[in-house]
Amino acid sequence: MTSNDEVPGPASPRVRVRRKADRGSYDPALVRRILDDALMCRVAFADGGQPYVLPTLHTRVGDLLYFHGSQRNRMLGRMLGEPICVEATVVDSLVLGRSVMENSMNYRSVVVLGAAHEVLERQEKLEAMHALVERIAPGRIPELRPLTDAELNSTRVLAVPLLECSAKVRTGPPMDRAGDYDLDVWAGEVLLRVSATTLVPDPRLKPGIEPRPALVEWRRDGL
Repeated sequence: MTSNDEVPGPASPRVRVRRKADRGSYDPALVRRILDDALMCRVAFADGGQPYVLPTLHTRVGDLLYFHGSQRNRMLGRMLGEPICVEATVVDSLVLGRSVMENSMNYRSVVVLGAAHEVLERQEKLEAMHALVERIAPGRIPELRPLTDAELNSTRVLAVPLLECSAKVRTGPPMDRAGDYDLDVWAGEVLLRVSATTLVPDPRLKPGIEPRPALVEWRRDGL
């Protein structure tokens, strides 16, 4: 990817945004931010000529996107060394217009094309797994039992370089037709966020253990 000081364009014609091209961006900083804000992503891969799209957790460290799972995980096995597509979306608000055609969402999305390679170096593998936990629940790693060698060896970690990717973003109010603005219909944005509601303790939790305030207050805001 280009440096943040440059004005980047698409890394290849394959990731050029064509529909609503004005919403497209190839800014590496924006791509990273969206991937960091998205709780999950979807990975498209082929298995025996049949395409599949599966949701999974991810984390980003620098310009590498990491995935992990069991050594027997089918998706990770099919991803290895093969062309894949990764997509992540953050929905920031509902956009409610005055006609059926003008109801939409404000969103930030990323598409990444590439091939995954397996992470074999122990320290990088460990750091990637820690980064995934910290992305979901910051500050949690120091509380947890460390990974054993057996657990680390039973886990496959793959990395996809952020070399061929693009972002697409919609912001702002509904785009109603001029004649519809006089209709007696409420229109605007319904801002959304993901936040903790009720923390349900594990039935086998030892008495007297309380969650950290950061978990009670956990939230992810939109723009």
